[in-house]
Amino acid sequence: MMKKQSKLTPVVSRVLIGLVVFFNLQCSYYFLFHPADYAPAFELTGEPGSAAIQGMGLLFMMWNVPYLFALLNPIKYIISLVEAVIMQAVGVFGETILLLVLNGEHPLIKASVLRFIYFDGAGLVLLAIALLLILYFKKTQTN
Repeated sequence: MMKKQSKLTPVVSRVLIGLVVFFNLQCSYYFLFHPADYAPAFELTGEPGSAAIQGMGLLFMMWNVPYLFALLNPIKYIISLVEAVIMQAVGVFGETILLLVLNGEHPLIKASVLRFIYFDGAGLVLLAIALLLILYFKKTQTN
């Protein structure tokens, strides 16, 4: 029974990482290819607003590089999984600070930042569980 559980652990970890990667890259795709749909939520308009949203989409894609290595092999590339957890945590805490210090009435921006907090918070939980599973797996393999 223990062997079956330990073989399943990296698979479950990959599924959790894969979910985060999928949703992050989906967000990146929509920001890159449909920026006008999202610019108003950040009080941005016109060509400059679309360019700013596309820039965010490109950043989302760039930020997923360590996530992809972790997805490929979370045991071999455990450092990439650790980096992904840290990056996700920075996002959640940074977005929370942005929300708390946002001056004035900006309901659209506040709602957008709150969505990112939920989005990144869920990703943080999934990645942290994946990391804990891999750490447990590695510990049981050495014992």
